[in-house]
Parts: sequence; structure tokens; C-alpha cells
Amino acid sequence: MVKISDVARHADVSPSTVSYVLSGKRSISEQTRRRVLASIATLGYRPHAGARALASSRSNVIALVVPLRSGIYVPVLMQFVVSVVTAARGHDHDVLLLTQDEGVEGLRRVSGSALVDAIIVMDVETRDTMLPVLRSLRRPAVLIGFPADSADLTCIDLDFEAAGKASAEHLAEAGCQEVALIGAPPEVYQRGTSFAQRTQAGFERAARGRGLRPVTWPCDPAPGAVRATVRKLLQQRPGLDGVLVHNESALRALLDSLRAAGRRIGDDLAVLAICPDDLAEQATPALTSIDIPADEVGARAVALLMAKLAGEPVPRATLLPPRLTVRASTARVSTGLASAGLAGTHGPDRQPTAQGGCDDQRLY
Repeated sequence: MVKISDVARHADVSPSTVSYVLSGKRSISEQTRRRVLASIATLGYRPHAGARALASSRSNVIALVVPLRSGIYVPVLMQFVVSVVTAARGHDHDVLLLTQDEGVEGLRRVSGSALVDAIIVMDVETRDTMLPVLRSLRRPAVLIGFPADSADLTCIDLDFEAAGKASAEHLAEAGCQEVALIGAPPEVYQRGTSFAQRTQAGFERAARGRGLRPVTWPCDPAPGAVRATVRKLLQQRPGLDGVLVHNESALRALLDSLRAAGRRIGDDLAVLAICPDDLAEQATPALTSIDIPADEVGARAVALLMAKLAGEPVPRATLLPPRLTVRASTARVSTGLASAGLAGTHGPDRQPTAQGGCDDQRLY
């Protein structure tokens, strides 16, 4: 491992001069500074994290609060985590993971020490218990998700309300009349998870606006529970001809159960999903879908955090517009409908709706 003394020897300066070049705490001639930086590059020297922290009064670490609780689809969750970690490394920052179990106490612990410079919180609930603490911290924070009250907070996410709206409008274009949102497990709605409620609100409002009859059914991903959900849904809505699935864990079992019930996906039943593109493409038939842009959300969350650390102004709300790709599962959709790039209905400063309306026939 290259040490600061090796750099000093290579540049023919004292170790203290190398330290001053790295910290900027003392004026060094431009010629000497360039010689030291050239030696650092040649030898591949990387300052020790502790030394960097002492020099800059920063740890170069951000905390990422990750939900580890029931109803969460872990593969998609990990896409967000990997994206945040990768983007943070691009800014020479490491990431400290905090589980949701640590919650408020975990935030207080890291913010009250020199462990981290800033915080990213995932899977925000509409009335999240962490919000008062986040507002009181002296550490910059970015939320992936939108609470009901996002005043004084910096939030970013896919515009799930616009995704629900685009899905309902797509089903209407397919000629559907009886439509259902088969959503996340019941506990996700019971916790008031923001993305689930926003999707429901956008879907139901747009469907009613197009003269459709919408219903939302939470769905446990266990195969037996999926079969029971499909059976009860079809008993209640025998004329069902359009489905939006927002539950990656249950997706395969749902398609199997619909086929077992005699429904021909892409023919007498239009199906689309809000899920990663690879899941939609691997389904049989391939599903029309709105992608979950985990890579983009994670990278932009880190960029917002770095800007806040630098004292730069950032937008209060960033909503990424949904991108819908048409595939075989909504084959009745007219060929004139755009297959990608459906823009959301919210501008960057508009608050997304967090509360969905009620439906007499919804099961909870």
C-alpha cells in the first residue's frame, strides 16, 4: 500500500507538504502542488478515509436507510441500493446501510456523530415517523418517495400517480370497461406506503374519468393467496377485461392463475404491469409495462445529495415521468398509441396525491 511518505519521497518534498496539498490548509506553490499531484497519480496513492475526514471535517460517507420489512420485493429494492452505492462511489463517498428496524433511533445515532455527512431514506410512508427527525437534523437528506407533507424536504421518485393514470388510459384505449389494479400485499397499504397509494390514486381517478369501473385488490404473493385473489376477483367482476399488476412478487402466479381461470391474456384480457422491464419481457406473453427506473432514481438521489452538501440549491420535488412500453399482453391496443415516453402529469414542483379514493368492492 502506497503511503504518504512514499509520495513525499517521489515528489522530493516533506510528508507535511503532501498533507497540505491534500487538505488545502496551507498555501503551496503551484509548481510544488503539481509535482505532488503528479506523484500521487503515478503511485496510485489514495488518502486514508480517516485522514480525509480530519482534513475536510467530513467522513465522505452517506447513510442509506433501507426498508427490510414484509411486503417488499427485495430484488427491486437491491437495484435501488446498488444504484445509490455505485453513484456514491463516483462522488468518492461510501455508503452506510441502516435497516428500517433502526428507524428514528438509527437516524439520531448517525446524525449525532461524525459517522455520515448526509442521508438517503427509501420507501417513504405518507406519514412517516422519521419525518420530524429528518427535519431537525443538521445533515442534508434526500427521500426516495413522497410523504403526504413534503414541506422543507427534498424528494425524488418515479411519478407513480402518473404511472397509474397512464395505465388506466392505456386499458381504456384497449377497449376495456371492467378494470382492476392488483396491488401490493395488504400490509403495504396498511402502512400507508407512498408509492402504492399514489399508484392507486392515479389509476382509479383516470379510470373513472374514462368511464371505466375500477377496483383495487391488495394481493399476498403466496401462490395459494394469489389463486384465491384471482378466484374472488373474477367472481365479483365476471366481466373483467383489463388488469394492472403492481406486485412483482405475485406476477408469475397471477398470470398462471388468470390462465387457469380460462382468461386469454392479450386477447380477452388486457394485462400490463408496473415492474422492471426484464420481468415484463420474460413473462408469457410479454407484458406491456411501465419500468421501475431504479438506476436513474438512485443516481439522481445521490446527485441531489451531493449538491446539497456543496450548498447548491436543489428542486424540492423531482418526479420522473413514466415510460410505458407496449408488448403482446395488450394486443388490442391500437397501433397508433405511442409505445414509449408517456410523460407524467406533474411538473417538478407539484405535489403528488398520496391518498387514494375508496371503492365499495375493494378487499383489505
